[in-house]
Amino acid sequence: MSSARSDMTFSAADYVIFSGMLLISAGIGVYHACTGGRQRTTREFLMADRDMNPIPVAFSLVASFISAITFLGTPAENYVYGCMYWMFAFAYIGVGLATAFLYMPMFYRLNLTSANEYLERRFNKVVRICGMLTFVLQTVIYMGIVIYAPALALSAVTGLNLWGSVLAIGIVCTFYTTIGGMKAVLWTDVFQVIVMMIGFLAIVIETSRRLGGIKEAWRIADEGGRIDFIDFNPDPKVRHTFWSVIIGGTFTWTAVYAVNQSQVQRYLTCGNVKVAQRAVLYAIIGMLFVVCFACLSGIVMYAYYADCDPFTSGKVSQTDQLVPYLVMDIFGNRPGLPGLLVSAAFSAALSTVSSGLNSLAAVTGEDIVKSIYPNMPEEKYTKITKLLAAFYGVLCIAMAFLASVMGDVLQAALSIFGMIGGPLLGLFSSGMFFPWTNSIGALSGLFTGLFVTFWIKIGSQFYPPPVSKPPLSTAGCPVDNFTMYNNYTTDVMETSEMVTYTLLNATTPMMDDPDRPAIADFYALSYSWYSAVAWLVTVSVALIVSFMTGPTKAEDLDPMLFCSVIDTMYCCLPERVKKFFRCGMEHYQAPVDIEGDEEKDEQKYAPVQGDNGVEVENEEPAANGKPPVVSDDDDTKL
Repeated sequence: MSSARSDMTFSAADYVIFSGMLLISAGIGVYHACTGGRQRTTREFLMADRDMNPIPVAFSLVASFISAITFLGTPAENYVYGCMYWMFAFAYIGVGLATAFLYMPMFYRLNLTSANEYLERRFNKVVRICGMLTFVLQTVIYMGIVIYAPALALSAVTGLNLWGSVLAIGIVCTFYTTIGGMKAVLWTDVFQVIVMMIGFLAIVIETSRRLGGIKEAWRIADEGGRIDFIDFNPDPKVRHTFWSVIIGGTFTWTAVYAVNQSQVQRYLTCGNVKVAQRAVLYAIIGMLFVVCFACLSGIVMYAYYADCDPFTSGKVSQTDQLVPYLVMDIFGNRPGLPGLLVSAAFSAALSTVSSGLNSLAAVTGEDIVKSIYPNMPEEKYTKITKLLAAFYGVLCIAMAFLASVMGDVLQAALSIFGMIGGPLLGLFSSGMFFPWTNSIGALSGLFTGLFVTFWIKIGSQFYPPPVSKPPLSTAGCPVDNFTMYNNYTTDVMETSEMVTYTLLNATTPMMDDPDRPAIADFYALSYSWYSAVAWLVTVSVALIVSFMTGPTKAEDLDPMLFCSVIDTMYCCLPERVKKFFRCGMEHYQAPVDIEGDEEKDEQKYAPVQGDNGVEVENEEPAANGKPPVVSDDDDTKL
């Protein structure tokens, strides 16, 4: 069905539309720099005054981590490998529930700005700094990928210099984040998610129309081996199976949404935990829509190029360029539309990077600057956080050079979430859910988790795991336009006008290669499992080392710092059962919002029931912000 245009360049109208997208994003930043409190306090600059509506927060939660990567990488994933990635939609449901009801209440309970402050209260200052540095490492690397991906797409279809595009993305988002703060980030995210969804809808509608409808596109994709949802293979070396996507995906995205500062900071901008929980649940619904349209875009794109694959035939050099190539192919004769749709990837990158810059400034300011200068004047501290945002903007631009050698953007991004986010999730989990963990165990678990995942990832670069791909065809391509790349082996069937290629990366050795060492099977672990493995290693090592060095005693741990999973998820169980699973901890009862008076943020505490069944009414919070806790000997603790 392909009829690729020979002249794929932006028209004047495309450049006008594209420039308008940048101006709108920058204008939102200027608006919030000149209104409200004009970003003069860190409460406004970092936390948007903690009074945001859940709708823009939900949009921002969607945009922060799946925008640019989703727009370019997910359709390409479905195009090349098939639609098993679609099953991540089911993982998002578990992610939303775990975030909203297990992790989020803890951060609200402690009234934090930096999520890492929990680590200091639970363990010590060293653990907090290590958690902060882990987050910075993850975010800076990830931001490099996010900046590089749309710049690559833009340069491929417009002829603009690649690194000039990288600078444009980095400078624009650094500008409006630095002057507009969190409010600018949230509202630009709303605008940019809408643009991205328009892009997906336009691709699906126009491409399927040319093919004769969605049903016909689905049929072509099914014949091409792209429709395969049923793969229950338990082998962890298989790239995508039902188990790796559902279980591994749940851990991967929980690490992003539950404890990552970029997301935590967004839902903490809501007035109270109930509003924040609604924002997260709205965001999960939004993510389901985004991933469905992104995957569907990949399916119709495959159907459109089923007989003349642009990648195999050399029309694009990387699969991440397939979406902009399709946009220019089918909309190139409609001035302005290519500019709008390619801008979707560009503006989506702005939303992701701006979120990252704001959170990097927050953790560095709260975890480092404030610890050194605790009595710094508010005005000076706000200026420092703005300078930190600008500094990280420059650093992330530099990291884009590293991203250029990391392969396809979707797998690279999710690998980073697993390699670094998994151990970080394990660190927070070992503190929240396992009261015996001490600071030595926590640090040991974090470093071991990081070591194991980096070991696997680095090993996979030396011994790439075999990857099975459905065939891609060039049967309908003109022979004189066909380009063959040396880095792919081919299974060639020639007729007078047809060459069909079955792609298999030549650098990918077969499992029975006699020169392949036995440990290469360890390196062949699917990237989908990185986060789950990292979590398990981190928590296990943390507990083992804690018991070896002297576990934390339950009576020495503040109940506010412990989350009882049983009380949260199985509240109807008998009290005797719940008492057993509290691991010797006294029961902390969260405060209850007063109905109809959310603006004043008044609270009263629900009755607190101790293990002996005694209830205590407390109409106002205690002076230290904790409710009374009743122990077995009926002594009231504050």
